[in-house]
Amino acid sequence: MGVGLLIGAERERRKLQQGSPTAAGIRTFAVAALAGAVGQMIGGVLLALAVAAVAVLAALSYWRGRDEDDLGLTTEIALVLTALVGGLAMVQPMTAAAVGVVVAILLAARTPLHHFVGSVLTAEEVRSGLMLAGASLVVLPLLPDRPLGPYDTLNPRSIWTLVILLLGVGAAGHVAIRALGVRFGLPVAGLASGFVSSSATIAAMAARTAKTPDLMAGAVAGAVLSTIATIVQMALVLAATSLPTLRAMATPLACAGIAAVAYGAVFMLLALRAPPPEDAADTGQAFGLRTALAFAGLLSVVMVVSAALGARFGEAGAVAGAAAGGLVDAHAAGFAAATMVASGHIEPHAAVMPILAGLTTNTATKVALAFSGGQGAFAWRVVPGLVLVIAAAWLGAWAEGALNT
Repeated sequence: MGVGLLIGAERERRKLQQGSPTAAGIRTFAVAALAGAVGQMIGGVLLALAVAAVAVLAALSYWRGRDEDDLGLTTEIALVLTALVGGLAMVQPMTAAAVGVVVAILLAARTPLHHFVGSVLTAEEVRSGLMLAGASLVVLPLLPDRPLGPYDTLNPRSIWTLVILLLGVGAAGHVAIRALGVRFGLPVAGLASGFVSSSATIAAMAARTAKTPDLMAGAVAGAVLSTIATIVQMALVLAATSLPTLRAMATPLACAGIAAVAYGAVFMLLALRAPPPEDAADTGQAFGLRTALAFAGLLSVVMVVSAALGARFGEAGAVAGAAAGGLVDAHAAGFAAATMVASGHIEPHAAVMPILAGLTTNTATKVALAFSGGQGAFAWRVVPGLVLVIAAAWLGAWAEGALNT
């Protein structure tokens, strides 16, 4: 009865607003819920008949109102569902109550939901959302969860999980920019974009500074803050792959993150004093699928190369492989090292050096990209921050004794 009244109250309000006296209201929904409950009490066959009768009456109601402007089936489907929930309440009352509340919330949220989907979301964002859902709910369950390939280093499900993680984090950054607007300008845009690619973000900020020198402080803040994303993503990668490796890298990553936040905060405060123009927070795509797939390919290559070098030359070979991979993406080196730990090829403390090597060579790539825009003033402000971040990581590892183990 409570579920029927709850859903019916919302439909009654909608009926009064639209001026549809023939539509089902609070009494109809309450009676439909009771019909389902009585049908369940007497027997399952009667419940089926009761629900079928409600469905027929809902169809007749829809047919009678076919001349109205709004031919939606929401009320009719909700009426049938209410009868089913009434039957469910007799055997699982808590579940029935939860379903009833969710249905009522969905019905009441009609206007904001339609506005969000029709006016707020762009076609590109809808496409990206469907792509992310397909990657998570369709592709991931089909992938084997076991080591494959040379040296048993490639786990398809783990690699694809990391791709989904990159897509999800990129989408979260996109949503953050959309929600915050241009108030925080380039610093927030740089931080969010860093979750897609910190190196690409630094190159973009260098190009933007060359075009608009007045945005120097904001561009520097965005470039340095993008390195925070590198550290956070590295922690997420290690957590998803090997928790012992994350624990071994906890102090270096924490030191690097603190250094990046401190250096970037200075330029962010300077940038907030002069709001950037409207195009400074251009959101672009929610995420780049090609970038994520390219990362997966690079990741696989780095893992195989690192495993091969490690098998042939020991720990020194693994470090060399991670350093080479870090020139393109630091997370590939981290994932490769963590996978070797998870598979038992190396100990967690032995993964610290390869990961730091990958971060160091990746920093060298970022330094080169900082100079790519031709703005020396920008580069000389960004490079000290990049050096400070990687130095803090090495210092944290040295202080913890990981490099001496």
